[in-house]
This record gives sequence, C-alpha cells and structure tokens, in this order.
Amino acid sequence: SLDLRKIDSAICKYFVICTGTSNTHVNSIESNIKKTISRDLGEKPFHIEGNNIGEWVLMDYYDIIVHVFQEKTRAFYNIEDFWGDAKFKNYKEEE
Repeated sequence: SLDLRKIDSAICKYFVICTGTSNTHVNSIESNIKKTISRDLGEKPFHIEGNNIGEWVLMDYYDIIVHVFQEKTRAFYNIEDFWGDAKFKNYKEEE
C-alpha cells in the first residue's frame, strides 16, 4: 500500500495495490475485495473502472483507492515510483 496522507496533491489517503496473474484472477480479486468490504464495513465503492477488461481494475472508496493490476500492467504504470514520496508498505500473501 501507499500512504499518501503527507502528499499535498494526493487524491486520496491510501492506495492499495494488488497483482493478479490473469484477467480472471484480477476480476476475482476485485470481486472478493468488494464483497469483503461490503460485508465487514458496509461500504460500497463510489466507482469501479476496468472490471470488464481485467488488466487494471480501479476501485474508488473515497479515502482509499484500490488498484488491481496484472503484472505487466503494474510494471508499465509503476505507480509506486510515480508516487515515490509516499510511504510504501508491502504485505505478504496470507496462507
């Protein structure tokens, strides 16, 4: 994730960035995030983009924007470097 709270030009407080291995995987991650947040927090995304393509899905939860990329798309856009002033935290996959 990227903590954007100390960046004046940031459009939200946090980016959560995930990587899937295929269109199906990206769409499955998006679906599970949406279901979990709805169930646990009662929140729905303000807007979702890219969920019909599966290369990059963006889920806007106002203060938190979730990006779900395929590996090559994540490498191409490299938003971690674009927002290089943000604090980065890497989370390992739960087993």
